[in-house]
Amino acid sequence: MRDADELHEALLGMVVLPARAEWATLFAELAAARRATTMAGFWIAAERLDLVRRACPGAQFTPTLEAPPLSRVLPESREACVAEILRGWFECAVPLRASALARDLALPQDMVEIALAQLEAEGQILRGHFLSRAGDEIEWAHRRLLARIHRLTIGRLRREIEPVTTAQFAAFLSRWQHLAAGTQLHGVEGALQVIGQLQGLEWPAAAWENEVLPRRIANYDPALLDELCLSGEVMWGRLSPHPAFERQPDREGRRVRPTRVAPLALFLREDAGWLLASPEPQPPEALSRAAREVLVALQTRGASFFHELTRNTDRLAGEVENALWELVAAGLVTADGFENLRALIDPHRRRGEGRGRTARPRHAAGRWALLRHAQDAPPEYVERFARQLLERWGVVFRDIAARETLAPPWRDILVVLRKMETRGEIRGGRFAAAFAGEQFALPEALDLLRAVRRAGEVDVDWDALPAWLAGAPSAATSIAS
Repeated sequence: MRDADELHEALLGMVVLPARAEWATLFAELAAARRATTMAGFWIAAERLDLVRRACPGAQFTPTLEAPPLSRVLPESREACVAEILRGWFECAVPLRASALARDLALPQDMVEIALAQLEAEGQILRGHFLSRAGDEIEWAHRRLLARIHRLTIGRLRREIEPVTTAQFAAFLSRWQHLAAGTQLHGVEGALQVIGQLQGLEWPAAAWENEVLPRRIANYDPALLDELCLSGEVMWGRLSPHPAFERQPDREGRRVRPTRVAPLALFLREDAGWLLASPEPQPPEALSRAAREVLVALQTRGASFFHELTRNTDRLAGEVENALWELVAAGLVTADGFENLRALIDPHRRRGEGRGRTARPRHAAGRWALLRHAQDAPPEYVERFARQLLERWGVVFRDIAARETLAPPWRDILVVLRKMETRGEIRGGRFAAAFAGEQFALPEALDLLRAVRRAGEVDVDWDALPAWLAGAPSAATSIAS
């Protein structure tokens, strides 16, 4: 308060103000001009006397004043008058508790709680835990002030982060995705963590065990992936729709071809429900006759071993292999184990040790089954995908989302990310200097970014990172390609 007029303005807004020694001189000036009075240690503007009298019957005022006529009608009930007093406090105070208000304003707590409920019903204040943890007493805050606090806090947090260079961001990604020396994971648990981070990304089928997993898992052994698939924790299959199934004039007559570079993804079985959210392909004319027969056999008889498919379709093993390759490339089938896919990838694999009846067939690992696609995306699809992007990249922005084949529109992801930032789950700001637009990051990713920036010069293996980081065309969609 710089002068008596500013103190009077505050009294009009807050109605009741506890006496403050540092403003005593200013209040004395108001009292001498009969513009304010005191009530048991509280200061009150003359214009608010009638309101205070109804809220506190029997109160004594010094000096005694006559309230000037008001242009608005006063509330009739005592509770409504208390609510009017609290309204003034919430317009200029931080989150408050009912017990503190009752103590500071010398009002019964039950009456304060009734007044708080009235203000909440009007939409003026919100309840929550803004400065304390859940389980403590409920706090109340004016919705306008709360929104302003959020804006200022988010703005301050965003300004705290210094953006890194492209090379530093690449070094961060190599550590975040366990590509840098010393950051690789180990064993079955490590393989499960890597797959959980990369799920939703599609690589050529042969690249998973040649490039992707060996770079991220120390001493990678194919048995790790076999164990995860056969235990039911991990699935594999194509998630994105095949171009041959897209109804476009320039793609009429296209066929699905069996190929070792068919884009496939590894993903956790528990997340298959939202990852397989694209409509199931409708294949008839895009598949060969043998592939259609194998598909019908799987649809009618359910999951089947390779030798069952050859018997049920009355086709040669080579024909069934090519048919399965077509169905895998089309995103229509999967299998219990990854060994099934290896048998298709490597055309030179033959029977194992032993001859005749003792020989082990190439496709003895597990059954082939339909890859079930959901017809409609679940309501939480966008949020689940946004969280997956954060887990995969640590820092998310438009250029990253644009290179994800399954990503929903960036405008939808942005809404989810902003909500997560408001809730304090992630941080927004400018973290990578070379990329435009809003950027969001996990708190642990920011810690790693700071560590990379403090390290100074970095040695980056660009071959293991997305090509677009080095300025390659936007068609580069994979890390290991």
